[in-house]
This record gives sequence, structure tokens and C-alpha cells, in this order.
Amino acid sequence: MHGKLLPLAGLYLVQGLPYGLQSGLLPVLLRAGGLSLTRVGLAKVLYTPWLLKLAWAPLVDAQGSVRAWLTRSTAGLGLVCGLLAGLPPPGAGQAGLPAAVAGLLLLLNLGAAVQDVALDALAVQLLEPAELGPGNTVQVVAYKLGAALAGGALLALQPTLSWPQLFLLLAATYWLAAALAWTAPALRRLPQPAPSKQRPHTAHLLRDVLAVPGTLWTAGFVLTYKLGEQGASSLFPLLLLDHGVSAPELGLWNGVGAVVCSIAGSSLGGTLLAKHWELLPLLRSVLRLRFGGLACQTALVFHLDALGASMGPGTILRGSALLSLCLQHFLGGLVTTVTFTGMMRCSQLAPRALQATHYSLLATLELLGKLLLGALAGGLADGLGPHPCFFLLLILSALPVLYLGLAPSTFL
Repeated sequence: MHGKLLPLAGLYLVQGLPYGLQSGLLPVLLRAGGLSLTRVGLAKVLYTPWLLKLAWAPLVDAQGSVRAWLTRSTAGLGLVCGLLAGLPPPGAGQAGLPAAVAGLLLLLNLGAAVQDVALDALAVQLLEPAELGPGNTVQVVAYKLGAALAGGALLALQPTLSWPQLFLLLAATYWLAAALAWTAPALRRLPQPAPSKQRPHTAHLLRDVLAVPGTLWTAGFVLTYKLGEQGASSLFPLLLLDHGVSAPELGLWNGVGAVVCSIAGSSLGGTLLAKHWELLPLLRSVLRLRFGGLACQTALVFHLDALGASMGPGTILRGSALLSLCLQHFLGGLVTTVTFTGMMRCSQLAPRALQATHYSLLATLELLGKLLLGALAGGLADGLGPHPCFFLLLILSALPVLYLGLAPSTFL
């Protein structure tokens, strides 16, 4: 199994680089280059290819092997980074992001989205059912580490690395990963796909994907399982900031602490699955624990506004609030790994010619579910007030526990 997990760890770590680059490093580089906050915010449009993964997932299924797609897309990412290294960085006084830089960053997102489809499909085909727990732990943990490296470590090195040096370093990393994807013995042993005679019509393809046992239930679950948690994780740090917790302290606990706790939770999820815990009972237990943690966090929100409540340094309330942040990230990582294992188990039931499309559908719905309430949480808090908003989030976090009662046998 280690022969499979080690190359997957390296490839998923590289897969996390674009997210860290776009969410952490790039905004700082653009702002330092003199772009307005509005222009920096508009750079989020470059994420568009990620929303269109389902458009080319059928191509990954129908044309060639997933290993070939993975190798070419990863090497292509290295080429794009090499081209970016040859361009001047955004400079002061520019009205916006230079067209050439914007075009290459759009290509970077396109290549990263194709790589994401190919790597997930490869993991579905490579891992045996008993290996899904450790495999998804590697997926989640390595991806988060890659994002942290690009968004944090490279940002820390930014004063000593020039724009060309930064992107040449990324290019070299991608080319090494492409070589790993092509030469790793475990990946070379994957069976070659049968040649496809014709591309199915979109309506027929969607029908075939939805006909895979357990797909409709799993799609509903991944769309809703993060609703309460995602809204709370977006709002709670802001409420602590409003009540006097300093930005540096919040950054430490909700940044470094959150990543460490999330990775620990993901690792525990994989360990429990590897010890032959049944997926559905484990998922039900961790969702109940998450509900309990969010109930405590909701109680803290009510207590923050109580008469005489103090968030001063060293107070029990301050410590409890910061610890609740870490607890929620720990449970969130645990829930994510177990859920991704269920997603991959469901996709393994699909015919090999549909697996990339099937998993991409579930992954896209999972992302939309996380973005949905994360984006709306601020508006709900402003419209309803923090107390009713957190009570609503608590109710939403209970719904996935009830939904598990409708689980088909394919999710067990």
C-alpha cells in the first residue's frame, strides 16, 4: 500500500499549490505591486475553470489514460509557471493585472482543474476498498500542506525571492511531479482504458452517472454536510475580532492552529477507517460530535454579549473561544476525510469509463455546498443578528445526522 500512498501524497501536495498561490500568495504580490483592493478582488474571476470541471471530466474518461492526463496537465502547469517567470511582475501605477499575466494565470487554473480531475480519477482506480481510508487521509492532508506551503511558506520567502525565481521554483516542482506521475511503479501498473468509439451525449452521460448506485443520496449529502460548520467557521473568528481578540492572535489560532488541528482530525479519520470502522457509524458519530462542538460555540456567542462578560487576556472565556476554533477545525478535518472516503467508494461503483466524471460531479457539489453558506453567512449575521444566525447554523448542522438515516447500502 505504501507504494501507492507515497506517490499520491506527492501529487496531492502539488495539487494544493495553486489554491495556496491564488488565495494567499498572489493577492499579496498584486497588492504589493500597487493594484487596488478592487482589482485584487477581481482576480478571483481567474478561478472560473474550477467551476467547469464537469465540462472536461468526460474527456479524461474517454480519451487516453488518467495517468497520461495527469502527467501532461502537471507538466503543462510547469510550462505556464516558466512563462510567468519570464514576464515582468505587476508594477505600481498599473490600472489592472497585465493581460499576459492574467491570461497565463487563467491557463494555470485551467491546468490545475484538469490535473484535479485526473488525479482524483487515478486515486479512484488505484485504491482498493480497504485502502480508501488511508488514501483519503493522504489526499486531504497532502493537499492542505501544499496549500499552506504556497500560501504561507512561499509568502514568507517572498522578500528574498524575486517574481522570476518564485515561478521558476514552482515550475521545477511541477516538472518533478510530472516525472513522478509518469514513472511511479504503482501508477504504471494501472490497466489501460479500452478505446472509446464515440463520445456519449451529455444527457445520456448525466443519466448514466446518476444511475450509479448511491449517487443521488451521496450528492445530496456532500452538498449539505458542511452547511452549518462552514458558516460558523466563517463568522466566529470575525465575532472574536469584534470582541477584542487581536488580529495576530486570531491569525495564530485560526491560521496555524486551524491547519494543525484539521490535519490531526483528517489523520484520525484515516486511522479509524484503517482499523475497520464501518463508514456510516463512524460518520454518524463524528457528525454528532461536530454538532456538540457547534452547540458549545453557539453558547459562547450568546455569552459574549452577556453583561460583565470579558474577553481580556488570560480569561476563561477567551481561552474557551480560541480552543473552540481548534476543536471545530479538528472535527471538520475528521468529517471531511470520512466523507471523501464515502465519495470515492461511491465512484468506484461506476464503470471505469465514467469514474472521472462521477467523482468530479460529487467534488463539484461538495465545493458548492461549502461556498454556499460560507458566502451567505455574513449577510445572515447582518440581517438576523449573530445569535439567531448561529442558532440557524446549529440547526443546519443537525440535518446531515438525520439525513444519514436515509443512506443506501452502497454508503455502508
